[in-house]
Amino acid sequence: MPARKARIDLTHRPRLADLRPLIAAAPSLMEARAATARITEARDLQDRHGYAEDFLNSFVVPWPTVDAALAGDVQPLRLDYTHFSVTMSHSRRLALYVGANIDGGLHVDIVRSNDAWAYDGRLPVSAQVGDDLYANNGLDRGHLVRRQDPNWGDEAKTANADTFHFTNCAPQMSGFNQKTWLELEDYILDNTQRWKARATVFTGPVLADDDRVYRGVKIPKAFWKVIAYLGDDGKPSASAYMIDQSRELGQLDLMFGQLRTYQRSVIQIEQLTGIRFANLADYDGFSNEERATGTRIEALIRGPEDIRL
Repeated sequence: MPARKARIDLTHRPRLADLRPLIAAAPSLMEARAATARITEARDLQDRHGYAEDFLNSFVVPWPTVDAALAGDVQPLRLDYTHFSVTMSHSRRLALYVGANIDGGLHVDIVRSNDAWAYDGRLPVSAQVGDDLYANNGLDRGHLVRRQDPNWGDEAKTANADTFHFTNCAPQMSGFNQKTWLELEDYILDNTQRWKARATVFTGPVLADDDRVYRGVKIPKAFWKVIAYLGDDGKPSASAYMIDQSRELGQLDLMFGQLRTYQRSVIQIEQLTGIRFANLADYDGFSNEERATGTRIEALIRGPEDIRL
């Protein structure tokens, strides 16, 4: 996908009035939320086909696997939704990774209305982190599969609604500048639409044993993204990225700064997460450069012009 020239404004900073410290919600509020929880019944999701590994035609991209050390933490049921799927962590009650198929030629714009997050009835509510974590604090319900990405074809409206399940949600700090990460996501979606192209995108949190515990939930310090697509020459290609919020999590009651987004190698994401992306590293320039030089490669992304594909 050709790079798009753009001028990136990095001067934005949040107002102090927009920042809210993480404070515990009153028990009565948590109880009220639990009593009114929305649950999508399992029977209403039984027709979902989910992620397709042959979506890029001859470039087959298998569903990721995990190292032996993580195998016992994987929920055995892969959760299929419209044009995307989710593999859950049993211990963390969050997604280990998600995968979405994007078809830029069939994209449908759906205006965001009132968010209505729901539990997935195929899993116990206790196996999913829900609204109690996000009440009255500075945490966002962060879409892992971005809301717009699976919105294509005749099932676009269903796909849009499917992204609002807690299984596709992870805690991300609000009140600070996430501009560059969002621009990366815009870049991917805009280019698939512009060239009527297809792409496969995997996303997930970096789950570490020393993650900060808040309301009984360990909050990830970083998130990653691995993309597979066919290049302009029709050859298989892949790239990887990571965003780090550890500094912000360590300064919850102070003013937050800009998040830093990096392009990394697929190999580095595999090493950080214990998740294996079949042979995608073979199609990633950063991974091949690291193999050839023995040196870890990373690049700070300040805007779309910094993305190397």
